[in-house]
Amino acid sequence: MPLRAGAGAGADRPRTLVLRALGLGDLLTAVPALRALRRTYPGHELVLAAPRWLAEVARDAEVADVLLPAEAPGREVPAVRWPWPVPPRLAVDLHGNGPASRTALAATAPVRLLAYADGSGPRWRPDEHERDRWCRLLSWYGVPADPGDLLVRRPRAASPAPGAVLLHPGADAAARRWPPGRFAEVARALRSRGVRVVVTHGPGEHALAHEVAGRAGLPSDAVPGGRAGLPFAVLAALVAEARAVIVGDTGVAHLASALATPSVVLFGPVSPALWGPPAHPRHRALWHPDPGGGPRPGDPHGARPDARLLRITPAEVLDGWAALPPPGAPVVADGAGARGGAPWAPHAAGHAVRPDVVA
Repeated sequence: MPLRAGAGAGADRPRTLVLRALGLGDLLTAVPALRALRRTYPGHELVLAAPRWLAEVARDAEVADVLLPAEAPGREVPAVRWPWPVPPRLAVDLHGNGPASRTALAATAPVRLLAYADGSGPRWRPDEHERDRWCRLLSWYGVPADPGDLLVRRPRAASPAPGAVLLHPGADAAARRWPPGRFAEVARALRSRGVRVVVTHGPGEHALAHEVAGRAGLPSDAVPGGRAGLPFAVLAALVAEARAVIVGDTGVAHLASALATPSVVLFGPVSPALWGPPAHPRHRALWHPDPGGGPRPGDPHGARPDARLLRITPAEVLDGWAALPPPGAPVVADGAGARGGAPWAPHAAGHAVRPDVVA
């Protein structure tokens, strides 16, 4: 199956295949691991097996040369259909810990497979932050990886609402959706302080965004985009130039972290220790766990708002927003070893990255 024009990879160039066929936040938490692979294997073409719609994200994060479309319903593991006659030199399972993802990669007959596997690799830790998990996997195999290397290049497009506070009320499961009435209360309070508020949304969240805006009395242009959701380029530009982002535990929260945009992130069924933003003054993670409940007390894919999420009040969110660094504060890296320093700095991959998509 041919690549789109401009692939530029010779038939004899070795390839690394990485499986991470999940969502936006999943891909962004894997950025440090993907960059580690690029640095360690600069002569390889990096092929990312992921949903087709993530090609633009992979391009902007500069973490892949080719996107191999791979997706399945829900969070099931998709089949990986390798289109080239020569198997991958290296395959890396950044998808999960079960045999299904290892089997999908093994079907491509790689020369070497890196994965969590009982008895033959590093031990899976269920209570580990997602960025740390994949960096530790690679480090065990001799690929140095820095979880702090998560910042991505600032979008080239200009934001239609620079300096606004973005509210993102959606999430792919009700368990992680804070009630729209509470988002509206926050929006009203911010607007009363002279702050411009924009409500963003993804596919299927158009009505939710307009409900929040309507209940808050926001103007009609406070909800950009149509029913299909915002194009990623517009969403990224809005986040990059926002004064702050207020969001639940979803992909937009990870986009704010990757772009070094201040954020207030609301957690319920899962602890921020597993999926939260970096420990930095520009990020505030709100969570009210039960005593002794552990880091996974609820179902992140549940059909009702999690009880711990509902313990967060609009007043707390507003206090978290007020405690964020003021506009114009200098951007510094999130971890001592993070590369680039500023979110628009390119990483040291050695060449420009514009992933093609297998036709």
